[in-house]
Amino acid sequence: MRPYSDFIERIRSVGLRPTRQRLALAKLLFKGEDRHVTAENLHKETKSENMRVSLATVYNTLHQFKEAGLLREISIDGSRSYFDTNTKNHHHFYYEMDQKLGDIPDGIISLKKLPEAPEGKKIKIVDIVITISKSDN
Repeated sequence: MRPYSDFIERIRSVGLRPTRQRLALAKLLFKGEDRHVTAENLHKETKSENMRVSLATVYNTLHQFKEAGLLREISIDGSRSYFDTNTKNHHHFYYEMDQKLGDIPDGIISLKKLPEAPEGKKIKIVDIVITISKSDN
């Protein structure tokens, strides 16, 4: 378990104030291994940990952490967003039956060619999400 001061410093280092709610959510998000969370699932975690944080605050904080570079947002079908604590460039499996997101190991996917970015723009990141469904067998 990381010391509380690590969470305070991590939040301050990206220019955010370490409020009670931000610290509580950072503690859940960054306490161990990289993970993928939805706002709703993180809100459930706060309740099970007896933390008093509203769902609106969870949404706002996740978006603030994303804007500050602490999280990546992965959108599935334009209807569901997952927040990833691993901000490095990598790809995902989406397990449709469980509504879970998992990392694809590095080096598995190779892209031979990308389109040119529109004039005056550059490609920032390429997100590949492969949806996995239950076998029909």
